[in-house]
Amino acid sequence: MTRVRKIDLPIHSQLWSRVGPHDFVDCYTVAADMPPRRAAEIITSFPGWAQFLLLIRRWVTTPFGLSNDGREGKDKVGIFPVEIDTEGELIAGFNDRHLDFRVSVLRQGGQVSLATWVHPHNIGGQLYLRMILPFHIMIARDALARVNAAE
Repeated sequence: MTRVRKIDLPIHSQLWSRVGPHDFVDCYTVAADMPPRRAAEIITSFPGWAQFLLLIRRWVTTPFGLSNDGREGKDKVGIFPVEIDTEGELIAGFNDRHLDFRVSVLRQGGQVSLATWVHPHNIGGQLYLRMILPFHIMIARDALARVNAAE
């Protein structure tokens, strides 16, 4: 059985440089030993049920002018532009009107971790984060279970 665990953001993550006092940060980890880029590719290959949730998100957020595909960039994992790509960590994400977010995929000691950082800009960003949080947790945990299964 795959054991995905919630952990604190590892101290060596480059996400720490972004974290402010009112930001959201979570992190999950699973046994796996693969490069962050490969894990990120698996993570962003969403299963059908998660793609359906993202389609609903698109329908709901488009009238508000929120981004659904991220900014343009030649280096992306899924829809997320890559900012940092090292042997130990890949960070991707973008800034939007309601919030900024990044995901980090880290590899250390036979574990792959998926961390998410969100900085809401306004009440709309805070409400959005609260609404999607249960779905975010389901998607993150499922993504890491798929990483573990791909080993």
